[in-house]
Amino acid sequence: MLFEKKGFHGVTVNEIVQKAETSKGGFYHHFTSKEELLYVIHDAFISYVLEKAAYANNSCISPTDKLKAIIKDFVKVFDIYKPHISVFYQESIYLNPEYEQQIKQKRDQFKQLILQTITEGQANGEFRRDLPVEITGMAILGMVNWTYKWYQPKGKNTIDEISDIFIELILQAILPNEAISFKSHNRVIRDDTDVWE
Repeated sequence: MLFEKKGFHGVTVNEIVQKAETSKGGFYHHFTSKEELLYVIHDAFISYVLEKAAYANNSCISPTDKLKAIIKDFVKVFDIYKPHISVFYQESIYLNPEYEQQIKQKRDQFKQLILQTITEGQANGEFRRDLPVEITGMAILGMVNWTYKWYQPKGKNTIDEISDIFIELILQAILPNEAISFKSHNRVIRDDTDVWE
């Protein structure tokens, strides 16, 4: 992706249309400006993760299952949209205020779904009640968001393996002690060994 390699201001519309094998007319038929293209890049992955989180919220019954599903798709987005996310963190300062507000609104909606799930889990006794909801939610967001810095598609672990590890870490932290003996997807926790089945 050109923005990822050269930065927002380092890329011209001419380079974009050449890379996309289209014309300037074709570009301006879909986008009013380079700034709108930057917004669309940002919006693609934020919309994906928000849609998946909303689906988990509506389809899963227990807060534990909701949180596991939300985290699973949240981690997966760093594989599906890796270049988009890199551009987001590098170039988001160039979004105009209108686009920035729309992105912030979706990010806030996603955050609220996580906080709501934690609140539900504390209310029904699935999650520890001694953990502040806001800090717990921000810790989850911070841990997963940092994936963009180190994740490599051809690395040692697949994205599914990474998401299982994240789920395990998070549930180990927020489940009451008596509920910690669990299987996190396909990962088996044993006293003497740790394997993928």
